[in-house]
Amino acid sequence: MNGARLLTLLPTLHTRRPLTVIGAAVIDIIADAWTLPRRGGDIELQQQSVNVGGCALNIAVALKRLGIDASNALPLGQGVWAERIRRRLAKEGLSSVIDAVEGDNGWCLALVEPDGERTFMSFSGVENQWNADWLSQLRTPRGSLVYLSGYQLASSCGEPLIQWLETVDDVTPFIDFGPRIGDITDDTMARIMACRPIVSLNRQEGIIAAERAGLATDTRTFGEAWVKRFSAPLVVRHDKDGAWYFSARSSGVVPAFPTTVVDTIGAGDSHAGGVLAGLASGWSLADAVLLGNAVASWVVGHRGGDCAPTREALLLAHKNV
Repeated sequence: MNGARLLTLLPTLHTRRPLTVIGAAVIDIIADAWTLPRRGGDIELQQQSVNVGGCALNIAVALKRLGIDASNALPLGQGVWAERIRRRLAKEGLSSVIDAVEGDNGWCLALVEPDGERTFMSFSGVENQWNADWLSQLRTPRGSLVYLSGYQLASSCGEPLIQWLETVDDVTPFIDFGPRIGDITDDTMARIMACRPIVSLNRQEGIIAAERAGLATDTRTFGEAWVKRFSAPLVVRHDKDGAWYFSARSSGVVPAFPTTVVDTIGAGDSHAGGVLAGLASGWSLADAVLLGNAVASWVVGHRGGDCAPTREALLLAHKNV
């Protein structure tokens, strides 16, 4: 059923709403780890690859491959990592409106355990130095979708981003808080939610969000209460168990697409990219989540987080499913 619906929708995947992606492009050094090190321990790693990544970059790549136009605001510095990122963007036919700023881009070490779970250690760079001058360069037409990541909102550059978000007219923020949701203060969260964003969380982040808001932690009750309290849509990703969606119009769960997990790097980013592509095409939230599930299932079945499928690859993959 999922595959049939997806095949019906994919030909209508075309940009109908302006979309701005705000966030990070960094270097991901990915290594296999038989286990995580204990405090004071010493383990040997097997390097997989050195990739260009970052939440916003993964989303920008996913959108481009799905044929969706977006304005990408991924700060690029002047250093060895920045040059590597710039070449990667050019290879995908992408560019950033924030370019050649002072300093280098950050990087992170991703440890992948045998079951595919990943653990990150990150080093910040220019991607977390947002300021009013950079934000003044952004153009967000009325009716735009605007992607933001919890990594930036929870960092020292979060305040100018939130101030900017509070001043732009008639946009729909899409926020994936990620693991930094616990680092955002209650006052800051209240200001963010006053902008009525579409929020995407994974299962664990959903529990954290429910507990800090004083809501029940079972997904259905939590999602319904979230919409009632904030008047804002919510997506809760349950990996192989699909994804829930909640809005004032409808709610439900969209089953996952079966896949063999290789690693989960970029799973949440790719899901967000799929959802944003659907929303930018004028699809309902339910159909957008369906696309998010399809893109995420593809990505976790391949190495690295920047391996989102093209629309044609999805059509071929689900043609006979």
